Parts: sequence; structure tokens; C-alpha cells
Amino acid sequence: MSDMTQTSSNPCDIFVRGAKKGFNLAVGNLMPNIVMAYVLTDILTRLGVMQFLSEVCGPVMAIFGLPGPAIIILLTTWLSSSSAIGITAGMVAAGTISPHDVTVMMPAYFLLNAQIQYMGRLLGVAGVPARYWPLLMLASAINASCAMLIMNWIVL
Repeated sequence: MSDMTQTSSNPCDIFVRGAKKGFNLAVGNLMPNIVMAYVLTDILTRLGVMQFLSEVCGPVMAIFGLPGPAIIILLTTWLSSSSAIGITAGMVAAGTISPHDVTVMMPAYFLLNAQIQYMGRLLGVAGVPARYWPLLMLASAINASCAMLIMNWIVL
């Protein structure tokens, strides 16, 4: 009996088929994007770009009660939230950011979630004209900024 020709209604078989599809999706689609975002962030860090951004954007991050290096996490979130979570964990472990900072940024992880990655995949496929894409991204950035201000006020 081939999996292609007949489908079983056995819950175990259904679960195994779903698990195989999920595994293939994770390995084939998600992992390459996460690794790409993490490697790109690491390269920019080694080149000093992230340190430069941390210093330049420090005053802006202070508005949200965050240190300058928080900009690295927010920019990475636009590429891949999974990579941003990994970078966040590394920064917390290194003492670069605090649990308070993570709490303030938490809404931004969801509101900025991998927009660069999904811009073409979702907006392009949905037929949204490209001229609206920057506006949609700006709306998410404004929402994330408002959410971080509110979170900073709540957790003070």
C-alpha cells in the first residue's frame, strides 16, 4: 500500500504524514531563512555595522527605555523573528540587554515579524501593488513603536 495511492484514516498515520510535511517545511523553507538572517547579522556585527548602528540609534532606542544594541534585534526581526530571538538570548546571556528590555521589545517581535522575508511571498502573491509595500511596512513599524512605548510604561 503506497502513501500516494491510498490515504489512511488511522489517526497515527495522519499524524505521521502531518509530521513529515511539517519537518519538510521546516528543513526546506524555514531553516534556510533563519540561517541566512543569523549569518547576515553576524557578518554585519563582525564588520562593525551593528556597533555603528547601536551608537547612532542609541538616542532613539532610549525613547523606548532600551539600550542602543536593541536596534540590532529590531532590524533582525524584520528579516527573521526566529533569528532575532536567538540574538536576543545571546545578548541577554552577555548582559548587553536586560529582561526588562526583552519585555519591552516583545510586541515588536510579532508586529515586525519577518516582513522583508515575506514581502514578496505574501504581498506579491496576493497581488498587492508594490507601491503600497513601504506603507504597510511603515504601519507595522509605527504599531511596534507604539507598543514598545506602552510596554516600557507598563513595566517601569
